[in-house]
Amino acid sequence: MTDTQAPGRLGLDLSFAAAARFAAPIGLGVVFLAFFIATPDFLTTSNISDLLVSASILLVLAMGQQLVVTVAGIDLSVGSNLPWSAAVLGYAYASGWGLTVSIGLALLAGLAVGVVNGLLVARLNMTDFIVTLGSLSVVSGLTLLLTSGNTVPVNSDFLRGLAIDGIGPLRWFWVLAFVVAALVGFLLYRTRTGTYLLSTGGNIEAARGVGIHVDRIRLIAYASSGLACGVAAVLFVARTGGADPSLQTDLLLSSIAAVVLGGSSLFGGKASVLGTVTGALLLQSLINGFTLVGISQYYQPVAVGSVVLGAAFISRFQK
Repeated sequence: MTDTQAPGRLGLDLSFAAAARFAAPIGLGVVFLAFFIATPDFLTTSNISDLLVSASILLVLAMGQQLVVTVAGIDLSVGSNLPWSAAVLGYAYASGWGLTVSIGLALLAGLAVGVVNGLLVARLNMTDFIVTLGSLSVVSGLTLLLTSGNTVPVNSDFLRGLAIDGIGPLRWFWVLAFVVAALVGFLLYRTRTGTYLLSTGGNIEAARGVGIHVDRIRLIAYASSGLACGVAAVLFVARTGGADPSLQTDLLLSSIAAVVLGGSSLFGGKASVLGTVTGALLLQSLINGFTLVGISQYYQPVAVGSVVLGAAFISRFQK
């Protein structure tokens, strides 16, 4: 057979494709069952609440990454854009500029990195991997210069309340994270821009041929990812009480893995917001369970890296 796949291979691909659609919910169910058996503390109300708070930061990052992956791109700069945005917030707050201005500057700092990435990728046609890898390094250096390599404390009652308070049983972190997810879902599935994002990722030349301004659409995707980093930075500072300048490579890897595990394709043109939410919960549940069971933190990157490799393998059958 020359122009078609062998029947056996085709059937195998279809089986993997079907399994890939349910990888995140199946994995989440397995993880919950395994840690429920391993420790009675896993499914307690307080632990699930803490797990969701931790997952909120990853979820916001993954939503930005979702839009970039939808246009067949990747944003490696999130690992440094988050601490950069947090550092801007911390520096501004320590300088007496007030919390509102400081949060606004953090959002603008994250957005600025995303816009620069988008301009270099879309307008100058540079490779997204190289652009965002370069941004990862440059922005990390700027963060260290701004903070002198030290964590900047942010003592704010409002941010503390954001991390621990909520509406009844709903914590503010969950509400904000799921509002971000809902907005991304609305953008992708209910707006013309969302249709253009999916079309651009599916076939950029065909999208250009029907009059879609693909450069503008790709810029929107990268800018949105940068803005998501700014939002995640605010949550990060609220949770930790300070701006930590260290690279967040674990969140970078997890943001990509959550998107792919959720059913989106690294080749673009396919997105699943609900799947990405499930993927983020899966990854955070894994780390949370390891901590409760008492498994060394040194094994956690091994587990996350293995999931990333598994997600990359799954992505072969997503197109």
